Amino acid sequence: MGNWTQALQTEFILMGFLNNNGGLPTVLSALISITFIVALTGNSTMMFLIYIDPQLHNPMYFLLSQLSLMDAMYICTTVPKMMVDQLTGQKTISFSGCMVQIFLYLTLMGAECFLLGLMAYDRYVAIGHPLRYPVLMSQKKCVQMAACSWLLGATDGFLVPPIAMSFPYCGSRVIDSFFCEVPALLKLSCVDTSVYETVMYVCCVLMLLVPLALIAFSYGRIATVVLGMRSAQAQKKALATCSSHLIVVSLFYGAAIFTYMLPNSYHTPEQDKVVSVFYTILTPALNPVIYGLRNKQVAGALRKVLQRCTSVQRL
Repeated sequence: MGNWTQALQTEFILMGFLNNNGGLPTVLSALISITFIVALTGNSTMMFLIYIDPQLHNPMYFLLSQLSLMDAMYICTTVPKMMVDQLTGQKTISFSGCMVQIFLYLTLMGAECFLLGLMAYDRYVAIGHPLRYPVLMSQKKCVQMAACSWLLGATDGFLVPPIAMSFPYCGSRVIDSFFCEVPALLKLSCVDTSVYETVMYVCCVLMLLVPLALIAFSYGRIATVVLGMRSAQAQKKALATCSSHLIVVSLFYGAAIFTYMLPNSYHTPEQDKVVSVFYTILTPALNPVIYGLRNKQVAGALRKVLQRCTSVQRL
């Protein structure tokens, strides 16, 4: 309790990743702001279209709406605070604020890990068992799958921050990152955290490997089904339904594996910052673009909405 009482009166300093000299920070800040707006607009539009268009009321798009919700919340966890710090020049964050940021970040990242795995299973059922798809992927099961993703992500969020913040931080208060990230925070502790870091590493590996195993199984079965199809057009259609998901999985898991599964000796703090920017800022902005531009049904739903808006304006 002494550590917590002392820590509650402590503020950490976020070093950030922008260079404070010259015009470069202004350019990068503008780019990040634009990316933030694109991410919020894209994900909000995706959720809106899925909600209002009856043709998008199926399991795949329900899970996609959950992904958009996670991405919108994910980018709001880090970017607004970072942009306020850049504008005000005050890069401090309170103990409680740091803890909340870690909780949201880990919850949303963990939930997205599991959701991407379940989305791969959805594609396998659609391609491998099309006649049983309405039964295997009923509305009730889709809700259960989404709830399971949120619950597993929240479990990680509830377990890690209290332990990480219980260590005494009696030295430097400067976090070498643009948000409260556990690995960067633990470097400030004045006690040995190696045991906890090892346990956290194992947990992160398991959280990544379990969904990856489901993804590998699902696409292995999909490949078997597609290779058995006699029609080239059917093969092309089946692969087209999986391409967007594969791109999103590659972007998200590639960055996560680099950060959390590779030993520290294989990457520097500067590389970690770049990768963190990629999966906390760029990926949430790219996901709705990937799914929207490559999906005819989503594009068609957007055209119908725009046509309605145009018709109302003419009246």
